Amino acid sequence: MKKILIVDDEQDIVESLKFVLEASDYTCYCAYNGEDGLRLAKEIVPDLMILDVMMPKINGYKISRLLKFDKKYKDIPILMVTARSQEEDKLIGEETGANEYITKPFEITDVVEKVNQYLKDK
Repeated sequence: MKKILIVDDEQDIVESLKFVLEASDYTCYCAYNGEDGLRLAKEIVPDLMILDVMMPKINGYKISRLLKFDKKYKDIPILMVTARSQEEDKLIGEETGANEYITKPFEITDVVEKVNQYLKDK
């Protein structure tokens, strides 16, 4: 089974995504701040990450940059989910290596669709 790491400080978002993704046969790991998210990413080496931008301890941009510029983790697709919807925020997301930039509020089905696009081919 494919491993997905969900990192977001909003527990309801994490729980909703986890519920839907596990129903689609993915194994989900969760973290509620950037520091735990980065540690877990290095521990479990997920097949895909869903990452919030604004979080305590380490923000999503920094996590994305740290993982994408490390040979061991650079191929992990990162879907950024954030309330930050300005064009400049999307550019920062792209510059830090995020594969997708999804703004909140989002439809859970849209996120699952993106996850499937990235993981069905692997």
